Amino acid sequence: MSNNKILIFGLLFTIGFAAALFWPKSEVQDDYSSVTQLASDKIEVVMYKNPGCECCTKWAALMNQDQFEVIERPIPNIIEVKREKGVPPRFESCHTAMVGEYFVEGHVPIEDVNRLLKEKPEGAIGLSVPGMPVGSPGMEVPGRQADKFDVFLVKEDGTTEIFASY
Repeated sequence: MSNNKILIFGLLFTIGFAAALFWPKSEVQDDYSSVTQLASDKIEVVMYKNPGCECCTKWAALMNQDQFEVIERPIPNIIEVKREKGVPPRFESCHTAMVGEYFVEGHVPIEDVNRLLKEKPEGAIGLSVPGMPVGSPGMEVPGRQADKFDVFLVKEDGTTEIFASY
């Protein structure tokens, strides 16, 4: 092989390797058409959160104790995920999780996520606990009484209804 061929091959390899390393990757997985059942018989939950948010990690740990396996994805601009998944601005919280085709916004109790997956309400796209109410899962504060909060069912037509109250 001549030196020119080796040089061209090396150059093409280097360009291909650099493209694979530095090509922009989408932070948001687009296919959530069904609930993913993992080999461990747990349901996969992908949770998008701001880097360093510990209350989100506490919520994930609680979910992991049930039938879920939460994969945490810290991202710098979580608002993009919320818009893409259809979370209405007034129902935003600190993290957005995807369970199959549904978003779970904020500190939604496990029993409500299980109920959503069991009932599959017509037109539903997700559940939300707006804000970060003290006493909601992952937001427990020792010595402080839990706030009252509602879990909202969000539908694809933009309507919402109370799914549960605490």
